[in-house]
Amino acid sequence: MTMMMMMMIMMIMMMMMMMMMMMMMMMMMMMMMMMMMMMMMMMMMMMMMMMMMMMMMMMMMMMMMMMMMMMMMMMMMMMMMMMMMMMMMMMMMMVMMMMLMMIMIMMMIIMMITMTMSMMISCRKSCGLLLALKEFGCCKFHRVVHHEEIFYRNDVTATSIILILMMMMTTIFNNNYDDVDDDDEDGDDFRRGWRASTSVHQLCMPSRQSVWVTRAVVDRRIPT
Repeated sequence: MTMMMMMMIMMIMMMMMMMMMMMMMMMMMMMMMMMMMMMMMMMMMMMMMMMMMMMMMMMMMMMMMMMMMMMMMMMMMMMMMMMMMMMMMMMMMMVMMMMLMMIMIMMMIIMMITMTMSMMISCRKSCGLLLALKEFGCCKFHRVVHHEEIFYRNDVTATSIILILMMMMTTIFNNNYDDVDDDDEDGDDFRRGWRASTSVHQLCMPSRQSVWVTRAVVDRRIPT
């Protein structure tokens, strides 16, 4: 009986020990598992942090690149705007130059017409153009050669060109038109001037193919 009791106690103790050991083992395992889980969690957190950092870095890089691209775009736009401004300025300068040239040409034409008119008025006795313009208008000319009156019919442009040429040549060749006055009745000066202008008329006038010739009464004021 005593032995039995002893054995029973021993068995209970052993069982308790085993239980204790098992519990210890379980606890250890649980602890290990917890540790492992914690480690895993830590690792995961670290990984997440690293990923976040990487993402942030990438974002920063992207932003930097975007900023650089924007800056480059802005620079390019600025350059294009500057080039367009320069081109516009050049075009404006060209237009202004063209306008100036046109104004200068117009002024030259006006000056030529004015000079022609003044010369015509100053040397009207020597070349007899005032009479021609008075009697036959702008499209006809008048000269007297050997008691013949010849009228020249041309279009307005050719007439004006010939008129300007005639005035210029009359002024150059007829060197004594300054001596001839409105009130001057001296025949020699008048005759010399008329002869010089007649020769100039013969130089300036077109050929006989393009003229309309009629005989008329010679103006008695012009000497023979």
